[in-house]
Amino acid sequence: NGENIWNHRNHLACELTLPKCVDIMMNYCDDMSYTHTMFPNILGHRTREEAELGPEYLLLSVVHNLLNGECTPDIRMLGCSVLVPRCEKEKVLKPCRSTCEAVRKSCRHAFEGIEMAWPYFLDCDRFFVSDQEGCYDPLEGLREEDQASIDNSPEEPHTVIQFSYQSNTQMNSILKKTAAQCPEIATTYSIGRSVEGKDLLVIEFSNNPGVHELLEPEMKYIGNMHGNEVLGRQLLIYLTQYLCSEYLLGNQRIQSLINTTRIHILPSMNPDGYELAAAEVQGTNDPENEEAQNYYSWTLGRGNAQNIDLNRNFPDLTAVAYGRRRHRHFRSDHIPIPDAYWFDKVAPETYAVMKWIRSIPFVLSANFHGGELVVSYPYDLSKHPLEEKMFSPTPDEQVFKQIARTYADAHATMSGNNSERCGSFGSIGQDGIINGAKWYSFAGGMQDFNYLHTNCLEVTVELGCDKFPAEEELYTGWQDNKEALLTFMESVHRGIKGIVKDADGNGIKGARISVRGIRHDITTAENGDYWRMLTAGIHILTASAPGYTRAMKKIHLPARMQKAGRVDFVLQKAVVEPDIEEDYNIPSMGTYERFDPYNQFERYSIREQNQNREERQEKPWWWSYFSRAHGSAPTWLLRID
Repeated sequence: NGENIWNHRNHLACELTLPKCVDIMMNYCDDMSYTHTMFPNILGHRTREEAELGPEYLLLSVVHNLLNGECTPDIRMLGCSVLVPRCEKEKVLKPCRSTCEAVRKSCRHAFEGIEMAWPYFLDCDRFFVSDQEGCYDPLEGLREEDQASIDNSPEEPHTVIQFSYQSNTQMNSILKKTAAQCPEIATTYSIGRSVEGKDLLVIEFSNNPGVHELLEPEMKYIGNMHGNEVLGRQLLIYLTQYLCSEYLLGNQRIQSLINTTRIHILPSMNPDGYELAAAEVQGTNDPENEEAQNYYSWTLGRGNAQNIDLNRNFPDLTAVAYGRRRHRHFRSDHIPIPDAYWFDKVAPETYAVMKWIRSIPFVLSANFHGGELVVSYPYDLSKHPLEEKMFSPTPDEQVFKQIARTYADAHATMSGNNSERCGSFGSIGQDGIINGAKWYSFAGGMQDFNYLHTNCLEVTVELGCDKFPAEEELYTGWQDNKEALLTFMESVHRGIKGIVKDADGNGIKGARISVRGIRHDITTAENGDYWRMLTAGIHILTASAPGYTRAMKKIHLPARMQKAGRVDFVLQKAVVEPDIEEDYNIPSMGTYERFDPYNQFERYSIREQNQNREERQEKPWWWSYFSRAHGSAPTWLLRID
């Protein structure tokens, strides 16, 4: 009898200590599709109280604010499936790995945007299981709500853009989110960092992102070169969202553009200057102090964090071109960077853009500014040093005028006849376009560098009188420029394209394509393909390369031709003529391949960036949410670069 009583008591004790399903009693997890959980949970928290005091639950409680409402409530519900796992018949069920992977793919950009590591307890391989292991979908209830919402909303889908200003963090988050929404046609990549360590983030659109495809032209947009000229930055952010959304919605024009073009968009070349300008404009947002507002918008944040004007910081190759223009065989293209340039101060933003445009065979480009309403085209430096407003055309004057008019004519108001426009620089010409040096002369500009150092033809688009317009004007700015932005991108397909091959059918890299009467050659890309923007008419083309005979063709480009004409060349092997080859190079300047030959930029930039890192706060801004909390701070949220 005594033995039976002992066994009965022991059985009751075991029953009391065995884990059981209990009601979910946690505020931030009370909307899960199930009602019972079990402790210890998957993370080893033994009680509800222990789980609520942990940094994991704290993160779920503030994640909506940290991520500006993105990925809500997906991230929170995913975290709840680990903190308070589903319990049925006294057994814990684990959430599905496939759900975790889908959420991570669509939401990781939001964490990267605030420089936060992906939370360890959302490790899809560690805390989630496959369908074959009997998992459940932790977002099941959310999917039912979404489906009900879809059923009750029969309206046609459309692109939704929030017309407001974004911080650098928010901008990068939007770019990464956009790429995540359109992974088949978009990707993001960084070309470098600013003085203060901010990513210079580019988003690319293509039917094969990340790859240069044979005969597919590449173009770029650059905004916010001057940090206080912000409309271009905003327009490019909106453009990325528009391209992604309209492609998914089946817009044939956008699909055709992206399927035939590789588009690169850098919304902010000067994120440090933008932060300064935005802070000052916000601080002087006083309706009664309009004069102070105008002063700040024209000055603060224009340069980078070193106070360098980035549009005066490129190598002055225009002066070199002027000095060599009487040389018999000299062409105004692929001029090497003088070694002396590297001994002046080169901004990291300038350095990054130079490396970028040297690495990709861009055909067409526009950079966006503010303060006027006009499209400016090269040259920016006057051909006479004593003339500040002297018409100074490139050999491609007619092509540049066509390119500039493409944007101005498609803009809502730019090509009007109001010659005074903003009144800051006087009369600026007709039809909304002007030669840069005729407007005002300066050296070291980005569009001149593009033209003289690479194949790329770039223009500068001045978007309006107000450099930092009020938020309520952003929608109007988008409407005024949307068609121009699209038409300009489509115009990269004008002119001619082709492949230069040898007798065996192999593409010849670096072959020259010359046009009679235009002393500016372009060169072929890696696999021998090329693009040459030209106006309508009859042209005589020559293809040449070291070690090959020349080939010549006469072509006729019809007016209003919307697609590039195909002109291929086959070159035969021949003996190299060194005297002719030497004529194409500039004596005493080195070769095109010499980029920072003395490593000058690397030396001073690393030193300055290290100093800036020490000056900056060691922990990110969101760390304060956790540092004051009970228990150990979650160092697992800190990113390790």
